[in-house]
Amino acid sequence: MQIYLPIAEVSVNAFTLVGLGGLVGLMSGLFGVGGGFLITPLLFFIGIPPAIAVATGANQVVASSVSGVLAHVKRKSVDFRMGGVLLAGGLVGSWLGVWVFTLLQAVGQVDLVVQLCYVVFLGLIGAMMLQESIRALRRSSMPGYRKRLHQHNWVHRWPLKVKFRASGLYISAFPPLMVGLAVGVLAAIMGVGGGFIMVPAMIYLLGMPTKVVVGTSLFQITFVTAFTTLMHAVSYNTVDIMLAVLLIIGGVVGAQFGTTLGARLRAEQLRILLALLVLAVCGKLALDLFLTPDDLYAIQPGIG
Repeated sequence: MQIYLPIAEVSVNAFTLVGLGGLVGLMSGLFGVGGGFLITPLLFFIGIPPAIAVATGANQVVASSVSGVLAHVKRKSVDFRMGGVLLAGGLVGSWLGVWVFTLLQAVGQVDLVVQLCYVVFLGLIGAMMLQESIRALRRSSMPGYRKRLHQHNWVHRWPLKVKFRASGLYISAFPPLMVGLAVGVLAAIMGVGGGFIMVPAMIYLLGMPTKVVVGTSLFQITFVTAFTTLMHAVSYNTVDIMLAVLLIIGGVVGAQFGTTLGARLRAEQLRILLALLVLAVCGKLALDLFLTPDDLYAIQPGIG
């Protein structure tokens, strides 16, 4: 069933959009990511302009995250104190990101910068996650291997320490604030919840146990992305309501299935699957961005 999206100015199949939303919702519940790193490139692929994809895709991220976080709240796998600190940094970062987005639009480079950011960030993070996850999986399969409860590093020596009981951590509030700030900036510029950066940072930098990472990540993503969406809608009118509704319908349902499936997999397996997914999306974007198009020139009717 073809429908016309007035703001995006394209016609697309409604069932395709619901399916995309469902796929991203599944990823959201499974990995603890908002899914923006996946939904925004997928919207690029079906012809949605980048500015519209960034702003509207964020709506679907909000819906999937809410659905997923509610399921994790029932399992008591959300660290609300850590989520609040991450959220404080994320809101400031979102404001800064929208300001940068405005500058990029003024110089006409927003489409190129958004796609380049995806290629760079997804490539680096996907490669690091895959390497570490494979190493962790090998260590856990070794006879006599005993996993350390906490990996202490330079982050744990910072001042202004706070006790995060649900995560079993006693660390400075500054690192979570900085992680939230960085994710907020990316949320505004790239139309992502930032989970593909948030989840690795929470595990490897902050030292949080995987069992509370997913739910806590979704908690922060929900509010930061909602704030980002509101700012884009008010500032640029780039949110296509019909597109958002169809994506949300699929996303809410998919997130419930993803949360159920994620509870059945080992943490190392989840991280490897997420890394492979990130690298696959990065590869597709890189090919589209750097390969020479089939048609180098387009014939336009003359103005006379």
